[in-house]
Amino acid sequence: MMKKSNFIAGILKNKCPRCRKGKLFKNDNPYQLKRVLDMHGNCPVCGQRTELEIGFWYGTGYVSYVLAVMFSVFNLIWYWLIFGITWRDDSIFHWLIANGIILTLSMPLLMRLSRTLYLTFYVGHDPEAETRKQKESVLS
Repeated sequence: MMKKSNFIAGILKNKCPRCRKGKLFKNDNPYQLKRVLDMHGNCPVCGQRTELEIGFWYGTGYVSYVLAVMFSVFNLIWYWLIFGITWRDDSIFHWLIANGIILTLSMPLLMRLSRTLYLTFYVGHDPEAETRKQKESVLS
């Protein structure tokens, strides 16, 4: 019996949406900024293409924007609960500065997450994909 793979864990670990096992990115460290978006052309486990068409990744700008807004709202909530924010002092500006720093530091992670999410929108999970690729390689 095959172990069932977790949908959310696969996204957070930047795994192939088809087999949920293969790594999408060549380098595990997103903070090597020159190679932050270097991806395999095909999943090393199941062979799924990562760039479905020319210019495919342009759509990740929208996903990245939504993630950044959601992350900023999250930052606003925890900052407000811990430090408090009012219009009577400069606390809103302190949050803006803190949020800007946190967003800047987390951008490599958010960029990779947006690519993984975007590819997941278009590629469905196929638990038999790895097995099919192995059979095809034996036949050829």
